[in-house]
Amino acid sequence: MVTSPWLYVSVFAIGTIIGSFLNVCIYRLPKGQSIIRPGSTCPACSRPIPWFDNIPLVSFLLLGGRCRQCHFPISLRYPLVELINGVGYLAILWQFGWTGASVVYAGFFSALVVITWIDFDHQIIPDVISLPGILLGLLAAATLLPIGFLSSVAGVVLGGGVLWALAAVSPYLFGKEGLGGGDIKFLAMIGAFLGWQQAFLTLMIASVVGALVGVSLILFKVMKRKQYIPFGPFLALGAVLTLFFHSNLLGWYFRAIW
Repeated sequence: MVTSPWLYVSVFAIGTIIGSFLNVCIYRLPKGQSIIRPGSTCPACSRPIPWFDNIPLVSFLLLGGRCRQCHFPISLRYPLVELINGVGYLAILWQFGWTGASVVYAGFFSALVVITWIDFDHQIIPDVISLPGILLGLLAAATLLPIGFLSSVAGVVLGGGVLWALAAVSPYLFGKEGLGGGDIKFLAMIGAFLGWQQAFLTLMIASVVGALVGVSLILFKVMKRKQYIPFGPFLALGAVLTLFFHSNLLGWYFRAIW
């Protein structure tokens, strides 16, 4: 267990800095724009944002949540993504220590954050994240992760295969397509990083939470019965819970059924 408080502070700061970059990815990837150039600009006045106005969390507070140039309100999402990524990195360090696996899990966590927000906004999961993510997960499993390469391969097959089968039969059962190809590749990516048991657990959590949220939104008339709700955020939530609590969750599940 790492005890140095400065290490935790540093990891949190790194997480928020990377979180700032994740905001760029969330905004530009669906538009097919480069995530490298040009530098960050205000979405309202298009003026470049200077470095001192682009300090994660701090600049948002100092500017009162508004652009320095045009005073247009800055979306709360920007500091929220930075904060979530920083806290996620802290939790990974606390759970897994200062290891190579922690670095891999940090990258995996950031990918989950980006996919969650993009799916919320555009109902798509970019292949540019999930497909390379599958390969990186397999490579990491063969070298750094404790699950091992075979479990990673099985996770890809099970994660992608189960959702592919559900997508294939949903038009016959429900009269419409229930899952998109992005969800299939996303769960395959999750399986590559977490293994086959964790991929199964991720799908279970996502299905239960997604169903509860969907029914609640319909009951409170926030959405209509046939309205589409993105499944990617629920898969991401299931993956995070599985990453940190899979042993306890699997133990509870097997005790419940036996």
